[in-house]
Amino acid sequence: MSLYSYDWIVIGAGITGASLAYELAKKGLKVLLLEKESNPANATHYSYGGLAYWSGTTPQTRQLFAAGIELHRNLGEELDADTGFREIDLLLTINSGENPETYYQNYRHFALKPELLTITEACTKEPLLNPKAIAGVLKFPHGQINPTATTQAYQRAFCRLGGELRIEKVQQLQRQGTQIQGVITKQNSYNSPNTVLCAGGLISHLLQSVGISYQVQFTHEQILVTPPVHLPLNSIIMPAHLQRFQLEQGKATDSILDLGAVPFRDGHLILGQISTLNPNPEAILDHHQAQKRIREGIATLLPSLADLPANLAHCLVTFADPNYPLVGALSDYQGIYLFTGFTATLLFAPILARYFPHSPPSE
Repeated sequence: MSLYSYDWIVIGAGITGASLAYELAKKGLKVLLLEKESNPANATHYSYGGLAYWSGTTPQTRQLFAAGIELHRNLGEELDADTGFREIDLLLTINSGENPETYYQNYRHFALKPELLTITEACTKEPLLNPKAIAGVLKFPHGQINPTATTQAYQRAFCRLGGELRIEKVQQLQRQGTQIQGVITKQNSYNSPNTVLCAGGLISHLLQSVGISYQVQFTHEQILVTPPVHLPLNSIIMPAHLQRFQLEQGKATDSILDLGAVPFRDGHLILGQISTLNPNPEAILDHHQAQKRIREGIATLLPSLADLPANLAHCLVTFADPNYPLVGALSDYQGIYLFTGFTATLLFAPILARYFPHSPPSE
């Protein structure tokens, strides 16, 4: 088994790991980026690419979101690649029978206030909506990228800076006392005084491999992904009452469905999202039932999309718990960092990665 040494090892080459590795390499550091698969079916790959820069609620998040959207507006030029960035409206649907004014008031505390559209205005904006299924919509200005294209652009730019990207699954961390000294893969052993975990739902397993107990929260996500289609859907459609957040906050249990449709520039769509709490990252879910559940929901909200050809996709999505910060150094250990679990990952991760090399945060 070979032994290599680096200034930093980054585990996980999704949007979080790729952007962080790139920013570390920009500082002239010797960086190794490890990914377990050449085409990983991870949260980045199946993300809808949304950039909700309107959604800051505190001075800090408003500042970060404003910086994040400006980063994305210029990122293609910086990375010399097409990231798929575009400005696009977001329509948050309010279910029939609910009070639109209540939702409007609930969303007024965000950095940008929504525009409340009537049923007629909403269906004029998006004719594919079923007017009988909604009481109105909230319209926000929004951004979108192609998350896979953006991640690959970061990876290529990282390699141009002299970084090394290797497709090797990390089997365990190297630990000496309270010091993490690198990682071991099936093929090699790598040494580094700094190892950062960006591997989402697999982080707990890696830490447990060296006897470190640290709870990383995640859900199993199931969505439908269509091939490119020719339909007049020009906005991102999502529910105003997003149940996923209730699941993350412990206010819902088991499995929930959020209905929506997300178009991409190449014409393909993501439909629906089932979020399931299961502590086993290798859990096998019922894909047939999930597809049926999503299609039945879409048939009510967007009937013309319900029978489109589509494949069901499954991935893990991490989220932060207030008691478990997921950015910075692990207390009681040296040489080990977390960089994962963001809300609004595509906005937060790239901009925080830019700040990280200057002064890696700690708990």
